[in-house]
Amino acid sequence: MNGRTKTYFISDLHLGAAYLDRPHDRERMLAEFLNKISADAARLYLVGDVLDYWFEYSTVVPRGHVRFFGALAALADSGVEITWLIGNHDIWMFDYLRNELGIKIVDGSIKETIDGKNFFISHGDGLGKLKPSFRFIRSLFRSRVCQKLYAAIHPRWTVAFAYRWSSGSRHYHPENIPVYDGEIKSNVGNWARDYISTHPDTDYIVIGHHHVAVDETLDCGAHLIILGDWIYNFTYAVFDGKSLRLEQYERAKGEFNTNSRLQN
Repeated sequence: MNGRTKTYFISDLHLGAAYLDRPHDRERMLAEFLNKISADAARLYLVGDVLDYWFEYSTVVPRGHVRFFGALAALADSGVEITWLIGNHDIWMFDYLRNELGIKIVDGSIKETIDGKNFFISHGDGLGKLKPSFRFIRSLFRSRVCQKLYAAIHPRWTVAFAYRWSSGSRHYHPENIPVYDGEIKSNVGNWARDYISTHPDTDYIVIGHHHVAVDETLDCGAHLIILGDWIYNFTYAVFDGKSLRLEQYERAKGEFNTNSRLQN
């Protein structure tokens, strides 16, 4: 692919979230990052919750994200393979971005072989033990009947409601950044061990959703990457054909008070 050999993974950007400070600066920095990786990227995986809210009507899509979509289009046009795994925020993606940008949209988890290594990739919201309330909401949002009913409501009501819902579910402060401990670590670890027991040829597990930046080798033998976010961590993973590692976008350290908790 024109000398491009690396594969990049990024998740939980939450573009458009009302609780983010300096949203345009964040989007500009993200577009800059995408432009930088265009020199060596063969593939890009967007691992869910890239947008804080998204719903495609048959002829209408939400406003905003122009710089980001432009940078994605440039990557796709240059030959980079882009796969977007929807999360629990950008769940209602149908055919608009696929048709406009030429990218692959995936609802669920995927198994990929990249340069001879076996990857399991998922946003992560459906993995492990789920709270009954979250399981109910997740199934409700994926219901085709509910989607059709929601689409029948004018966007002036649905968009405002969706952003209020999102803002009420997250309040980010440095002292409240999630850490890879307790319930998160136990839940992810137990799920990973169960998965590897039935898929022992897995080399790498890459997930998002938890907003923690984790790069570790599990006792079950697989290498686990939890991608962090671009709210405080500004982290991404890169695979060069030999090894997968989690990195932080350096310019973010000077632009925002990241208070990152990258854990190895």
